[in-house]
Amino acid sequence: MMKALSLALILALPAAAQNNSGPAPKGPPLTADSMQQPGVPTGKLSEKLTHISKIYDGMVSNYWIYVPAQYDPKVPAALMVFQDGSGYAKRDGDHPALNVVDNLIAQHKIPVMIAIFTDPGDIAASPNTPTYKFVDAYGKKWSRTLKDSMRSTEYDTVSDRYPRFLRDELIAEVAKKYNLRKDAYSRAITGLSSGGTCSFNAAWQQPEQFSRVITWIGSFTSIQWHEDPEVHAGGQDYPEKILHEPQRNLRVWIQDGSNDQENPKYGSWPLANIRMANALKLKGYDFRFSFGQGPHSAVEGAAEFPEEMTWLWRDYDPAKTEQTYTQDPAEASKPPFRVSIANREAK
Repeated sequence: MMKALSLALILALPAAAQNNSGPAPKGPPLTADSMQQPGVPTGKLSEKLTHISKIYDGMVSNYWIYVPAQYDPKVPAALMVFQDGSGYAKRDGDHPALNVVDNLIAQHKIPVMIAIFTDPGDIAASPNTPTYKFVDAYGKKWSRTLKDSMRSTEYDTVSDRYPRFLRDELIAEVAKKYNLRKDAYSRAITGLSSGGTCSFNAAWQQPEQFSRVITWIGSFTSIQWHEDPEVHAGGQDYPEKILHEPQRNLRVWIQDGSNDQENPKYGSWPLANIRMANALKLKGYDFRFSFGQGPHSAVEGAAEFPEEMTWLWRDYDPAKTEQTYTQDPAEASKPPFRVSIANREAK
């Protein structure tokens, strides 16, 4: 009897790599630029800081500020915001962004930047508020915890609410302590899974705040779907928004893998990210799409993070405050992405 298997996708992989009917392969190792290197100046990560939101009705958020050794208070610094930030801020973790930032600043591949690492908030201390009621109802509907539902409300919703939270509350708070550049040319944002969707949404809603985006295993699926046709409000809408709405001045790196998850409630992550890449491609955006064999984890994105950051910040000039991003001619000459079904045959 043939064994029923879920759909998986491959994208321009060598023939030897296309048999992915077994367990997902182990991810590539971190490179030297993701490790602490002798002689490279290290910055300072703040203690855990707490913010109480007005935009989210009393939601309590934890965040950390990273200040590189090269920061000069007299010189406005670039800015990068990391969603699910506590994971990125661990030097010995599986996606150690601090090491990458230190190494690439020292190599002059990225500008001196302040980094904000922010975690999803907690609404438990504010019962009976509109936000609490929405989050609580969502959690009960989908059998999710209150904290997980708060994360989804922040990260998976297509609206300007979370971008306003960043701009008007979190970044504004950091700007009281540090000299930050205000131009979108000098600001980037990143995250993984729902945090990847959130990062793209922030730049899409406020391109005057962010122009550089990295998403790993982005959840461009129907997690925050609503039956009301006027308020679908989920990441599944973004491919069509890219194609049909006015173009934003964004530079975007999208990463995913053929063994990313499929979910009967929300859809297929690999298909969703391919749809995103093709929409960006067809609309002429300055973008990169890396598609490996990884599962729903940070492993592949982390392995290429130094390359992603170098690409994202390439040709940055601190004397400028803007740049019009255009699709690389080599990318423009290539066709859209195609897929093959790889795991439907019995072995």
